[in-house]
Amino acid sequence: MGLRVKEENEFKYVDEGKGQVLILLHGLFGALSNWEDVVNRFSKNFRVIIPMLPIYDMPIKEAGLEGLRKFVEDFVNMKKLNNMIIMGNSLGGHVGLLYTLSNPDKVAKLILTGSSGLFENSMGGSYPRRGSYDYIKERVAYTFYDPQVASKELVDEVFETTRSIPKCMRIVAIAKSAQRNNLTQDLHNIKVPTLLVWGLNDTITPPMVGHEFNRLIPNSELKFIDKCCHAPMMEQPEKFNEIVVDFLMR
Repeated sequence: MGLRVKEENEFKYVDEGKGQVLILLHGLFGALSNWEDVVNRFSKNFRVIIPMLPIYDMPIKEAGLEGLRKFVEDFVNMKKLNNMIIMGNSLGGHVGLLYTLSNPDKVAKLILTGSSGLFENSMGGSYPRRGSYDYIKERVAYTFYDPQVASKELVDEVFETTRSIPKCMRIVAIAKSAQRNNLTQDLHNIKVPTLLVWGLNDTITPPMVGHEFNRLIPNSELKFIDKCCHAPMMEQPEKFNEIVVDFLMR
């Protein structure tokens, strides 16, 4: 199913289903299609909300993790949300962690998959390189165990984004902000039950990063998915969803 985007004030978001709120936070090049399998599975029992993070159009001076955390805070306050489960992939996991550290009373559970916040391989140093479709195709494929998951539509979407100089400036600023923002000293303050789902073949936040999150977050559990890289909810959606169901239903 295609996901319907709603608009309210300056926010764009998806809001499907009823029940306890499950907020999904996408990564730096995240698209709604990344979450379709999660929405289809969980909107039967939860109210699944995806705020569109303003990665490409936030004011350049605010383009960083702090600006994104504040955006999520403003969105949650606008929608009057409480007792939330937050699920974040890659940069979205990092934003979810920062939000939870600042608003522990609002979050019931946390699910991180391929999250930044401790260590990540930058996507080639000079990334994003403008104008080279083949380069973008190779970099997008690098985030998956099976390069075929990097569909032409996904590559086209990222390529179009990287053709814009203002968007590239924001992407680089946010990526640098994420690399500078190391949460090693803060993660012991995450008290909510936390599920870590990692691709065993993750090249960007390797398995050791999952182990380190597991060591540093007190009430956390770590699950690996084989033949899977940086976006388990896209690459192995059935296995990913089963692990999450088990965690949420306990």
